Amino acid sequence: MKLLGLETSCDETAAAVVEDGRRALSNVIASQIDIHKEYGGVVPEVAARSHIEVVLPVVHEALARAGATWDDIDGIAVTAGPGLIGSLLIGTLTARSLALVHHKPLYAVNHVVAHTYANMLITERPEFPLLSLSVSGGHSHMLWFDGPLEYRLLGRTRDDAAGEAFDKVAKMLGLPYPGGPSVGQAALHGNEQAYQLPKPQLGSDSLDFSFSGLKTAVLRTLQAEVGGDFRTPSAELPARLTPQHVNDMAASFQRTVCEILAGRLHQAYQRYQPKSVVIAGGVAANARLRQEVSRRLPVPMHYAPMEYCTDNGAMIGAMGYELAAAGRAIDPLTLKADPSLAI
Repeated sequence: MKLLGLETSCDETAAAVVEDGRRALSNVIASQIDIHKEYGGVVPEVAARSHIEVVLPVVHEALARAGATWDDIDGIAVTAGPGLIGSLLIGTLTARSLALVHHKPLYAVNHVVAHTYANMLITERPEFPLLSLSVSGGHSHMLWFDGPLEYRLLGRTRDDAAGEAFDKVAKMLGLPYPGGPSVGQAALHGNEQAYQLPKPQLGSDSLDFSFSGLKTAVLRTLQAEVGGDFRTPSAELPARLTPQHVNDMAASFQRTVCEILAGRLHQAYQRYQPKSVVIAGGVAANARLRQEVSRRLPVPMHYAPMEYCTDNGAMIGAMGYELAAAGRAIDPLTLKADPSLAI
C-alpha cells in the first residue's frame, strides 16, 4: 500500500510517498527557515502564503522521486491539526481536492502523534507497548502506545514547549532562528556548569513539563551578569553579552532542558516499563538530549533519522497507513483543519 503524506502544520511544506507504513519512497520538504529568520520566528500569515506557492510542486516532486503516478497511490494522509490555522487550511484543502479529483480515500492525522511514527521508518522498528517523548517547537508531550492506534497522553507542557524555549533563549543571546541548532552550536564552546538554572517542581507524580520559568530565569541571570533591567528580551541585551556569556548560557540552558526531559522520560519508564522508548520531534535531533537519555535509561533507544525528526510528510504517511489498515477514512467534504486538535 502506497500513501501520499502531506504536512503543512507550521512552516514546512512537506510531502512523501510511504509504502506499507515502513518505507519512505520519497520525502520532499520545502523549508521556510530563511524566510522567517528575518523576523526571528514564524509569521503565520507569511507561512500560509508560502505554503500556497509550493504545495502542489512539492506533491508532484514527491510522486516523481518515488517513481509513482496517481494510479499507484492508494490513499492520502494529511495533517488536520494541531498547528497554525492558515497553514493547516492550505494542507487540508489541497488534500481534500486531490482526494476528490483522483478518487482516493483520505485520512486525517494528528501532527503531534504522527511524530512518533517517524520511528516506524527505521530498520529495527520499536515494539509495543511503547513510550514516546515527542518534543518540538510547538509541543512537548509524553505518550503511551499499547498498539499502533491505541495511545494516550501521559504528560504535556503546561506553558512553553521545549523548542519554543530554545527559540526564545536564542533570541536573548542574539543567536539566529531557529534556536535549537544555534543554541546547540554555541553550547559546544561553553561550560554547561557555568550557570545553575532552576527546574520546575510539578509534583512527584506529574509527568508534565514547564519551561516558562526556566526561560525567565535565563533572562534574569543574564541581566545580573551585564546590568540593566530588561523587562523583555531586546537587541540591547545581547549587545552587552560577551561570547563567553553566550556560550556558557547556551550550554547551561541546553543541559537543564535535557535533564528535565530525560528525567521525566526516566520517571515514566520506571512507572510503566515499556518494551520500547522513542524520542520524536525536532528536539529529538539534539545530540545532548540523546546523550542524557542514553545515560539514564537502561534500554536501547530508537531514533528516527534526522530528516524525519523535524516536520515531514513521511511521518504523516506512516501514521496514515495505520489509519488505512484500520479502515478510518474520512469524507473529504467533512475534513476540517483544527489548530487545537487534542490527543
